[in-house]
Amino acid sequence: MQKKIKLGLIGAGRITGHHIRAIKKNNNFRIQAICDLDILKAKKYAIENNLRFYSHYKDMCLKEKKLDAVVILTPSGMHYSHALDILHKFKKHVIIEKPTSLKTTEILQLYKSAKKIKKKIFPIFQNRYNKSISQLKKFIKNDKLGKIRLASLQLRWCRPQRYYDLSIWRGTYSHDGGALTNQGVHYIDLLRFLFGEIKKVNAKMKTLGAKIEVEDTVVANLEYESGAVGSLEVTTSARPDDYGATISIVGSKGFAQIGGLAANKLEVFTPDPRLCKKYSEKIPDAYGYGHFKLYQDISDDLLKLKKFPMDKKDCYKTIQFLNSFYVSDEKQKTILVNKVLDSKRLGRKNNKISKLYK
Repeated sequence: MQKKIKLGLIGAGRITGHHIRAIKKNNNFRIQAICDLDILKAKKYAIENNLRFYSHYKDMCLKEKKLDAVVILTPSGMHYSHALDILHKFKKHVIIEKPTSLKTTEILQLYKSAKKIKKKIFPIFQNRYNKSISQLKKFIKNDKLGKIRLASLQLRWCRPQRYYDLSIWRGTYSHDGGALTNQGVHYIDLLRFLFGEIKKVNAKMKTLGAKIEVEDTVVANLEYESGAVGSLEVTTSARPDDYGATISIVGSKGFAQIGGLAANKLEVFTPDPRLCKKYSEKIPDAYGYGHFKLYQDISDDLLKLKKFPMDKKDCYKTIQFLNSFYVSDEKQKTILVNKVLDSKRLGRKNNKISKLYK
């Protein structure tokens, strides 16, 4: 019988239940324990799923010595310090929710630390596993759309003031980032995943729908290394509901468009419109089903069946691309993405908030 991969979860927020469901679908995993500074939240998940629970990850890792990996589901600005601590002190693999970290330099340090102790980092970008996305990737690879000329993104979601008022870290540059970092990061990752690296970005950020320090609206012009161009619109200032995420592609052989709440539907595919229904899926929420397939890839890697598809360079490039929008807005000019390191704003220090989550 194959040995189970034992997991511990840090953080018992809304997304934690989705992770638990995805993990339990995979027979190669066993969740051993969960922790949260709000012990009642951890206890609730523990009772529902027959887990041990703790108030702090250090206690969990000290007492659960047989853990193979730790899943980090904490505020975005804590991902780096929590992951680094798990790697250094407890020598565990880390699975990290989006964004893996807020700074590109932190990504390099995480992978350097993991390599030193022969442990692995598994970033979570589950939308790559959407049926519509994975199939569009194949269509592009097989030249069904020809040479890509235009590739654009529109994300129109709703995050009212009450959402940001839920926690002190929300809506801050230090621990959250705005619409692009919190909600949009999955979709800018898809632009890279589908169409290759972006050469230039010219971005404008505004805060229009909430009283927060970060952006809730971004518009940008893009130039891909392939020569294609595109645009980006990401907002959480739509009211009163979420209206969807759309990626549109103009190629020399046809046009394609992916839409739905979370880029889960192939809405248009001119080379063969009959395929649209086949490569679309209904999803219950914006999380979709990608985590289920992602955890399969994680278990396959840990069991040495095949390598996890997102490596250090891939992860770094997405976080570098993320930072490039902020750098462009800060400098108010077009910037070369491959020259970007860190935004001055995104991930800046705020010890007052960090102390609350250490």
